[in-house]
Order: sequence, then structure tokens, then C-alpha cells
Amino acid sequence: MLTRFDHRPYSGEAEIRYDTPEFRVIRAGSYVRCAVTGVAIPLDELRYWSVERQEAYADGPTAMQRLRAEHRPQAG
Repeated sequence: MLTRFDHRPYSGEAEIRYDTPEFRVIRAGSYVRCAVTGVAIPLDELRYWSVERQEAYADGPTAMQRLRAEHRPQAG
């Protein structure tokens, strides 16, 4: 298994296991997709993720957007 500090030239989307405080690369790749926006996040720029949801976020505001949506009361 690779860690976020393994620097090898891989292309394509990586498969990641998000842990605290780091993530582990399950399948090598150069990026993951933001769960909210779908934007590609290069692994060396990945800073925000959810261990509980096992998903990545492009930046802090996007992570907060997801958290707020999760805690928003359901209409009905």
C-alpha cells in the first residue's frame, strides 16, 4: 500500500482509503475527484476529506458546504 508521501509518476484516478490524519493509496493514480464539485484534485494537493464518508473535497469551503448539507434539517 502506498501513502500520500510516495511520489511516483502515475496517471489516472487513484483509489484512496481516507484515514486520520493521512490517506492511503489503494490503487495508484495522480488525482481523486471532489465529492461535491467533481473537480480533479491532484494527490499532492489533497488536504480535505471525510473519513466517515470516505470522500475528498477540493478545498475547505467545499468541505464545509458538504458538512452543512449533512446537518441541514430535512423538509417534509
